[in-house]
Parts: sequence; structure tokens; C-alpha cells
Amino acid sequence: MPDAPDVPEASVITSAGPESFPHSVLAERHPALIRRVRDAFPYGPGQHRALDALLESAVEGTVEALDGDAWWAAWGVDAYVGRSWFEVPFLWSESYFYRRLLRAVGYFGPGPWQGVDPFRPFKLAELAGPEAREEITALDRLGALSPEEQRTALLHGSLWGNRADLGFRIQKDDGEASVAELVADDGDALWRLLTGAGTLVLVADNAGRELVPDLLLVDHLLLHGHIERAVLHVKPYPYYVSDATTADVVDAVRHLTDAGTEHGRRLWAALADGRITLRAHPFSCGPLPYAELPDDLRAEFAAADVTVMKGDLNYRRLVGDRRWPPTTPFADVTAYFPGPVAALRTLKSDVITGLAPDTEARLVAAEGQRWRTSGTHALIQVRP
Repeated sequence: MPDAPDVPEASVITSAGPESFPHSVLAERHPALIRRVRDAFPYGPGQHRALDALLESAVEGTVEALDGDAWWAAWGVDAYVGRSWFEVPFLWSESYFYRRLLRAVGYFGPGPWQGVDPFRPFKLAELAGPEAREEITALDRLGALSPEEQRTALLHGSLWGNRADLGFRIQKDDGEASVAELVADDGDALWRLLTGAGTLVLVADNAGRELVPDLLLVDHLLLHGHIERAVLHVKPYPYYVSDATTADVVDAVRHLTDAGTEHGRRLWAALADGRITLRAHPFSCGPLPYAELPDDLRAEFAAADVTVMKGDLNYRRLVGDRRWPPTTPFADVTAYFPGPVAALRTLKSDVITGLAPDTEARLVAAEGQRWRTSGTHALIQVRP
């Protein structure tokens, strides 16, 4: 993080506290996910043994080396070998878990399961569900809204993802409810950055019903000339269950085109002619904050007119997964970033910056600390 004098010291978040949210992720959520993945495919005895070993290691064991993995060697795995998963940084241990899970099911091969996304059944089921079909129907109402109402609906749809369906977000009277749920709202500043921007870099978060609103927002920005091109950063391989890969982008666009929408046809054409390009950098699946960007990725962000970071994980990587005082200025903890940056995030983890003192006091009085992780609040933050 930058050495600015007004940025307070903040400890790195770990999973050591038995009552903490990070501890519950490692001790409860990860074991449940292993069992769910095991049941999602007819894996053979080798994968079953590897998954059982991962389950034991994740709950009671220690970090092990990842032989032959050059990226993880560079990302510090050797420094943590032999230590409990619960003692190392939470951001690191989560990422390490998913890397181990992919290795256990044979994703990296060689073998017949090489390249098979263990989370794909969950992603496809979401796009095939009734909520996704209802959201397609809701798009018919978008054209009846004013341009300002359209952009607000699409921005809030991208912000909230699948917490509430797009039909709900397109309702004209939804503005007050959305604003009430925002703990920080730099939406006007974001639109000023987007208006007339040449290149938007959008660092995607989840696939399925969360990726579709992101793509609809990009389509709107291109259609109305707010931007000239968009670079969509996705993961080079499956990560954190729902994180979007290139295959998930194709599935989302096909979902829109198969439904006969103009949005889907325009997105398909924009991908084909280069107005939308995809990027899948290995660092996107790394366990490190964006303050440690590799040079090539730093140069890409520096060249963009604005970079928008979607989702909770990207926010943690952007500001650093630390126990910041909630009123720590967002601009201070992102001062290192090489260009204008914005965050669209639903709150699902402990880390938070940029709150007004009265906002923090109100949230704590009403909910204790649950507001940090419940997913019922969101933010739009901008550092121009």
C-alpha cells in the first residue's frame, strides 16, 4: 500500500478468530463446496481421494507446496508451507484453496478431466432458471425509460448482480430503495468518467446472472457513445466458484442472443469487431492485492480512461484485505493505482473503506458488524 501519511496502519485479515467471518469461510463454506463439487460430476476414485485429502487438509492440516507451479512459487507458497490455513492471510488462503481444488479434480491435467470447469453445472443452472428468463422479459421495459433512468437501472443491475433480478432494478420507483442500500454512492462521478471515455476496462466478477447485467451495461455505454471500446477482464480458469471465464462470457451472450434480444446481437457483434475484447491474465487468479500488479497489467490499467472493479473479491484486492477503519478514504488506499478507478461492490466480507462517520455509526447501531458481510448493502466508489 502507499506510504501516504494519512493512511492508518491496518492489520492483514486472517481466519484465526474462531468467531470471525473468514474462519467460517474456511471451516464451513469450503468443506461444503468440496462435497458439492464431488457430487456435481462422476469423478473417479483418484479425484475422490484427492478431494477427501483436500477436505482433511483444509480443515485440520497445513499449507502444502504446489510442485511445478511457477505462478504460485512467485506468489509466495513456499513462505507459508507448514503453516495452518487459518494463520495465513485470508485472501491468500482462499485463493490457495481454489487452486488446490482444481488440482484435485484434474483440471490442469493431463487427463480426461483437463479443462473441465467443476463449477460449470452451477453456472449453467443459474442461466437456465426462471429468474433469468424473467429478466429477459424485463428488458422489454428498458426502452420505455428515459436515458437517465436506463443508465441508473443498468448501473444498479450491474452493482447488485443476482441479489435482485433485473426486472426489479428496471422498475421506475426502484431508485429510492437502491440509494437507501448504498453505503457510499459516487455514481455521478462514475458517469462523468464514463461520458466520452475512449477505453473502459471492466474487471468482471461473477458469471451467470451477475455477468449478464455487466454486459448489458457495456452494451448501453457503446450504443450511446459513452465509450469507444471495452476491455473485459475475466479469469483464465475457474476461480471462487462463480468467477467469470471466457466460456462464461460466451454463455451469457448466447443466453441473450438465444432469447432474441437486440442486446445479445449487439454484444456478439462488438466482440466480433473488437469493440469488446477479452483479457485473461494469470494475476487475475492470484492471491495478492492489486498493489503488487505485474508491470504488463499495470501498463494496461494505466492506458485505460477508467477501470471499473466489479465485486467483493476485486474490492479486497484493490484496497488491500486489511482491517481498515471504515472511514479511511478510498482515494488514499487506492492512490497506487495507475489510472482512474471505480469499485462496484456488494458487501460480502469484512474489509471496507470510504464511509462517512455518520454512515458507519448508523450501520453499527442498526446491525452491529453484520452489515459488512450480509450482502444487503453495496457501494459505488471512485478515485478519478
